[in-house]
Amino acid sequence: MELESEMSTAEAWASAFSLLRADIEAQLLAGAADLGLSLRAEQTAQCVRYLELLYEANRRMNLTRVPPEQAATLHLLDSLAVCRAVEMGAARRLLDVGTGAGLPGIPLKIAFPSLTVTLLDATRKRLDFLDAVIAELGLIGVGTVHARAEDLARSSAHRAAYDLVTARAVARLDRLAGWMLPFVQPGGAAVALKSAGAEAEIADAEAAIRRSGGMLAQTVRLTLPGSDIVRLLVVMRRRGRAG
Repeated sequence: MELESEMSTAEAWASAFSLLRADIEAQLLAGAADLGLSLRAEQTAQCVRYLELLYEANRRMNLTRVPPEQAATLHLLDSLAVCRAVEMGAARRLLDVGTGAGLPGIPLKIAFPSLTVTLLDATRKRLDFLDAVIAELGLIGVGTVHARAEDLARSSAHRAAYDLVTARAVARLDRLAGWMLPFVQPGGAAVALKSAGAEAEIADAEAAIRRSGGMLAQTVRLTLPGSDIVRLLVVMRRRGRAG
């Protein structure tokens, strides 16, 4: 009976999500176009399937508190908005620090498949979920690393090895800068996704950014497509010339 109940719950969830699918696809395509992106049918399907896997797993573990009907905006488009802060075509290796449920790393990998993406998190359970997502979506050139950022930064294989480092909803910027910038190669960028109202936090972090070998290049203020939600994209550059 317990197994039957679990199967019934899973079937009910799949049915409920299928009712949202068309709306999610429409929001994603329209929002991506507003961001200057054109997603192929395969990429759109991968994004929607990712959300389906995310919310299915969220019934068993704490991955997100965003309602599914808001996920296209608050998860997918929020992640893809990074393309408005840096030139994604120039990026080759991306590290997503404190990736959690795979945001923004997974949507960025789907939208920019030539990227080599590393998803970093200190919680093994989250990475197990992401490993399953990567396999299910058939993504190539993306992997997970189980470590704390401050520990991994001491590894020669990762220190100053990425031209783009991202982080979303991880910590205050003065701490986050010290976790992100050691991974950025000279001339590369770190992009921290912050909510509206974080201007004082950003200003307070400038000294920490300099101590970490970086500089505050710009803060891009962006309203997420199809919403009134404002996102601040904080771009930090690693001092020095690219090799």
